[in-house]
Amino acid sequence: MLFIPLMPMIVSIGKEAFDDESFIYEPKWDGWRILLHKQGERIEAYTRYGNIVTSKFPEIKEAAAAIKAHTVILDCEGICLRCGRPVFDDFSYRGRLSNSARIEQAANTHPATFVAFDVLYTDKEHIKEPLMQRKERLNDIVVDTPALTKTMYVDGQGKTLFALTKERDMEGIVAKRKDSKYYFDKKSPDWLKIKHFKTIDVIVLGYRTEPFGLVIGLNFKTIKNKPVGVVEFGFKSEDKQAFLAFAQQLHTVRDQKTQWIEPRLCCRIEFLERTDMHQLRTTVFRGFLTNKKPEECVWLS
Repeated sequence: MLFIPLMPMIVSIGKEAFDDESFIYEPKWDGWRILLHKQGERIEAYTRYGNIVTSKFPEIKEAAAAIKAHTVILDCEGICLRCGRPVFDDFSYRGRLSNSARIEQAANTHPATFVAFDVLYTDKEHIKEPLMQRKERLNDIVVDTPALTKTMYVDGQGKTLFALTKERDMEGIVAKRKDSKYYFDKKSPDWLKIKHFKTIDVIVLGYRTEPFGLVIGLNFKTIKNKPVGVVEFGFKSEDKQAFLAFAQQLHTVRDQKTQWIEPRLCCRIEFLERTDMHQLRTTVFRGFLTNKKPEECVWLS
């Protein structure tokens, strides 16, 4: 198990925040899932896909010093904080770097923190132990530092933590059953992520008719009008009719699925998920923005 790629436990999607004394609730950290493997002086960081990224994060040496166990595997989220909140794109930026000089510079400009929330192994496996027993082990093993810290959690009060994470502009919460075991590369109803919808203004790049949906895009620093998803829900019949009538004058090319149009119209959407490739998922249409300029629709960070 030690120093080999492991696929971490997958969190299921929950519909709404709830209170339950048989659960604990953690903040949903916005970063990369990282498994830290340590034995003696050696420490390695693996992504959820099994890639070793130790060399990209000099902070991992400091993290190793904060681990009191000789041998351990920790399940963590790697994050970069900006103004007190984790910013996904900042950690992704760190993960893309390969030049050693730039890595050292980024460790100062975008310092990483590894937030530990589970212990999978020490001198033996712990995955069959109940979650709260593993939490006790985690508390004994990890000393909180800027590079490595234990996640906070609340007991039974999911709605309160959900409201607090919304106030602080965080992703949401993760509800975990107290007696839950750990299953590699499996989804369990014992772990539920409950996210806040986020709002963003996007450019309409095209549309589809079966079913009806808008192909939406955003402006990035290095690319303009990049497609970031398709919105199929939230439309009223009058929205569709007005759009289709207006879009006739904007048609450009058409492929098998999409009628592309000139990027002149903007709309507001809500979404729950965004991927490493900047794709927005679980999207809902909230209205056209006739007074907004397309160049003002930029990727959020």
